Formats: sequence, C-alpha cells, structure tokens
Amino acid sequence: MHTLLVLSLILVPIPALTQQGTSPDPKPVPIQDNSFLVEEAYNQGRGIVQHISTFAKSRNDNAWAYTFTQEWPVRGQRHQLSYSIPVARVEQTGGSQTGMGDIALNYRYQIKGVEGGPTALAPRLTILLPTGTSTRGLGAGGTGLQLNIPFSAELPASLVAHTNAGMTYTPNARNTLGDAAATTDYSLGQSVIWLAHPKFNVMLEAAWSRSQEVAGPWLTERGTEFVLSPGVRGAIDFASGLQIVPGLAFPFGVGASRGLRSVFAYLSFEHPFGRRR
Repeated sequence: MHTLLVLSLILVPIPALTQQGTSPDPKPVPIQDNSFLVEEAYNQGRGIVQHISTFAKSRNDNAWAYTFTQEWPVRGQRHQLSYSIPVARVEQTGGSQTGMGDIALNYRYQIKGVEGGPTALAPRLTILLPTGTSTRGLGAGGTGLQLNIPFSAELPASLVAHTNAGMTYTPNARNTLGDAAATTDYSLGQSVIWLAHPKFNVMLEAAWSRSQEVAGPWLTERGTEFVLSPGVRGAIDFASGLQIVPGLAFPFGVGASRGLRSVFAYLSFEHPFGRRR
C-alpha cells in the first residue's frame, strides 16, 4: 500500500466556506470505525454493511494472525449480527502450524447511542465455535461463550475514549495433548482517539488480559498479558457511499509481556446494501 499517497489524500484540507455569499459546507462526519484492539460502541447504521480484515505479524518469531469480520445491521442500528473467521500461524515446540481458528458468531445490542450523542453503549454476546484444531494449537477445543461491554465517550480537545470489559468461558477447553478443563478468561481495554482530522485519527490503545490454559486433565494455569498499541487510521470516502478505512499500529508488551512486539494492519470497506429508505 502506498501509505504516503493515501495519507496525502486524507489530509487534503477541506474548505470551511464556499464562495462568498453561499452557506458553509456541511461539517465532515468524523470516523466512527472499529478500533484495532479495543471495541468501539457503534453498531452499523441501517442499510450499511462492513467488511473488516486485520493482520497481525509477530516481530519475535514467524507467528501471524489474519481475521475477516463482516457486520450487518438487523432492521436498524439497535441490533447487529456479525461473524469473524480467523486464520493463524502459531509457533510450537514441534514446529509451526497454520490453519483456521475458532469462528465467532456475534450479536450486539445498542443500548445507548442509536440517535447519536456524546456517549454510546453496545454490549456484545459471542458464541465461539470449535472450528480450530486444538491439538495443533489453533483453537480452544470446545465451544465458548464471550461477553464484552464496550462504552464510548466524546471528550474535549477532539478526543474520543473507548472502554471495554469482557469475559470468555469455555466449559470444555482442550490443549494440544487432548487434556480437557474449564477455562475462564478476562479482558480490559482502553483507547484514546485523537481526531486530528475528520478523516484521520491518531490512536493509543491498551489491552489487558488474564487467561487460563489447560495444563492437564481438569488442571489449568493462568497467564497475564498487557499490551500498548500506538497507531493511525484514515478514511477515504466515495460518492457511491463506499468508505475505505486503512490503519496501521505497532503493539508492544509491557510488564510481564515486555519484549513482545508486533505489527498490526487494518483495512475496512463499508458501503450501503439493498434499497435504502
């Protein structure tokens, strides 16, 4: 991707006024897209579908992860259905493994923010299907249930903050040896987005997780990870209603996760579908 060209298109100044004697141009709508590591509390609007691709590459080894997500509104912004299909390469003692991970089926309910406003709240419930092969380290080995609560708030100085709290429960998770146990994972996230331009954002995200892994028959061990991720994203709008949002971030580990480094790329296509009313 020609990043400098994309950014130059995004950062072209938008005139505040038209010719003398005419009314001001409509105020550009700021980006309300998905963050990279932290979920934003904005459901898709009526008649708008979004296709999201993310790619993360570890800078410590050859591991990588790609995820495709598609989001659909259900009769309006209040309800949203989506799915995520992950593909990953993981590094293990016996060598690397590449394949599909666990598919996620998601439902989000917009409690606050349907009519706009400075705050938004949209809890998400997810079923994680055991489509990844746990013996190859590509899946949990059992069906999981996930709850995440994202909250978004507009702040002064062209800032927007997003807060997440989530939990994942897998009653019959399995490790690469086939041992089974119940696992419970917790996650917290916080991001601050600077609206440097209506179509260009500077981002700082923090993601904390405390997860369980199967260590033996009905035996688990806990691990904690904390990551900071600076990044940028921009939006390119077309007259057809299509909006393309590319983004790039550089997550790195902090504390017990110190030394972890990766590169994160994001690409979103959002456009109308069907007949708009």
